[in-house]
Amino acid sequence: MANSAKVQTSLPVLLALSAATLTASLGISVASVLLPTLAHSFSATVSNVQWVVLGYLMSVTITIVSAGRLGDLFGHRRVLIWGLVIFSTASIASAMAPSFGVLIASRVAQGFGGAIMIALPISLARDLMGTSRLGAAMGLLGTTSATGTALGPSLGGALLAWGDWRMAFWLLAGIAAAAFILTVTLVPQTARPQGTSWRKMDLPGTLVLAVALVTYGAATSGGVSGIPVSSEVLFGIALITFILFGFIETRMASPLVPMALLRDRRTGAGFAMNVLIATAMMATLVVGPFFLAFSLGLNDALIGLVMAVGPAVAALSGVPAGWLTDRFGAQRVMIMGVMQTLLGLLCLAFLPRYFGVAGYVAALFVLTPAFQMFLAANNTAVLAGATKDESGRLSGLLGLSRNIGLMTGASAMSSLFVIVLGTGEADQASAEEVANAFSITFSAASALALMTLGLAIYGFSSAPRQVTETLG
Repeated sequence: MANSAKVQTSLPVLLALSAATLTASLGISVASVLLPTLAHSFSATVSNVQWVVLGYLMSVTITIVSAGRLGDLFGHRRVLIWGLVIFSTASIASAMAPSFGVLIASRVAQGFGGAIMIALPISLARDLMGTSRLGAAMGLLGTTSATGTALGPSLGGALLAWGDWRMAFWLLAGIAAAAFILTVTLVPQTARPQGTSWRKMDLPGTLVLAVALVTYGAATSGGVSGIPVSSEVLFGIALITFILFGFIETRMASPLVPMALLRDRRTGAGFAMNVLIATAMMATLVVGPFFLAFSLGLNDALIGLVMAVGPAVAALSGVPAGWLTDRFGAQRVMIMGVMQTLLGLLCLAFLPRYFGVAGYVAALFVLTPAFQMFLAANNTAVLAGATKDESGRLSGLLGLSRNIGLMTGASAMSSLFVIVLGTGEADQASAEEVANAFSITFSAASALALMTLGLAIYGFSSAPRQVTETLG
């Protein structure tokens, strides 16, 4: 009877948490289709208008660990409500922005709210549902995230057709307000942690980590317009600041990222696998369109249609991936997911060369469900042994490691493609040269998946993590 009641009460909780996750995902994808209109409205260059998307993404990446830490210190439900208020307010400010600078500043603030809305639903699911149905919760949150990614461009395009770009931000404000109401009414109150204060926020570590992530993000995106610093120098600065961050964390009484978490075999492997898989998967976004356009000769409309297959399949496969995780265990499903990811990347490397669009779509049907299986199982494995005092921080680190992988993939996968291509420009190469570069790039991505498989086996060869020390 108790288990039945817990299942019934978990459904409205998951509805509220999914609404927050969907809103944060829409914050990225809706804005991407607005860029040409914004460039015209504000007379902005293409490189400048990209910061409407980059500002949000960088803000999420920089603050997501701190967002999780705030949840651990002041209560996950309470901080999630703060995040929804911040996101909604920043969306209204974006909709009413009188200048391009105000719009960018509003998007950065929106990104901080988005970071909270990405990290805290995962930790709340861990707190409120326990471990027995954690996989199902992770799968549903993955589904709603993928749904937001898939719906965003079409919603943004429809709003541009009906009105103007400001309507997209009014829509985000409305959806965030609805998520706020659901959270306040459906998510139960949780006890505020005892003995917490802002002094436990580790401001030195937070600031150094922010510098490291900003310079790394700038390096992976090719530098910053107007600042004469090469990507190589930025990578060097990022490396030095990451090392400095690790040095600071070993000496803080209440560190932002306890080194004990990273030294733990299962947890450390979980973060490393997140980076590797996200790096490999990013190739589908940064290399795939060039192959579809310059090797298969598809027009823009068909490219968009083929590219939408991935998010659509992800939206359908997240919940089954979570069910499999609960049914067969995180270890088995993770290894299955990584093995299928390896197969999917190999299919993507070779099937499209022989079967064209049909081969490309078939490969996505193999690859995308495998990615969802990996995410559900890895998130479950990392969070299963967490206490309430660290689940928010772990959720933030999962999001950070995934974003670092996406940034790395955007740079590394596209650079590898260009190097193999040789000409520097895809439109100057033959269809066969583009196809060859595409195959080699995804073969390299499959090598990353093979490394991930080794890490999965290594990480699960130890006993589950036990918290034996105070993490601050």
